[in-house]
Amino acid sequence: MHHSSAILRRVPLIIYYSEKEMLNMGLFDNLRNTVNNAVNNAAQQGSNRSFDIVFPNLPDTLEQFKALPQAAMSTPFDTAALTVLAFCFYPQNKDTCLAMVDFLKGPKPLSPYEKSFIADRFRDSDYVPRSYFKGATPQNDYLPSQPYTVTVFENPYSYQNEGYAKLFIRSGGADSPREVLLRKAKDGKWYLWEQFILVGIRQPESSNPWA
Repeated sequence: MHHSSAILRRVPLIIYYSEKEMLNMGLFDNLRNTVNNAVNNAAQQGSNRSFDIVFPNLPDTLEQFKALPQAAMSTPFDTAALTVLAFCFYPQNKDTCLAMVDFLKGPKPLSPYEKSFIADRFRDSDYVPRSYFKGATPQNDYLPSQPYTVTVFENPYSYQNEGYAKLFIRSGGADSPREVLLRKAKDGKWYLWEQFILVGIRQPESSNPWA
């Protein structure tokens, strides 16, 4: 009897469904697939995460910039914050700044048009990039607080296009956040694809006669 029960336990359980039951299962399978797809799409679209990217020590050279932990560009948040940092160099060393931005752009370096656009943005002001650091406001001439921190955040639509991430950074001199578009390459890194952080903001009090 013991052997028989053991054999019975090893026999696979076979359940036969009627044609009607099979149809019902198909309906539920479709529903399940729909729900699963919706969940996956929501995960790809992102949420409302926000990350503080901290630079305890600021680089002085391109080599030091590349040596920063964030320069691994393993997340789009790191690359977005590095974009802010790179543009802060333009007023003191244009060539170093452009080399840093080219590094962030990876396979798609700056075009002559983009370089001309950047030069135009800095013609009348040099304080826009540093306004994205925490503590920088018009009242203190956009002097960032330490440690130097850039807060980068996403929204539910940040990942609508596969392989791209549209992230946002707030300026201490603007009401609406600015966009940075990143693209993921085959090497797994998130490179700078497009940026909208050099648009005008409020003048610092020291240079605004109406403040």
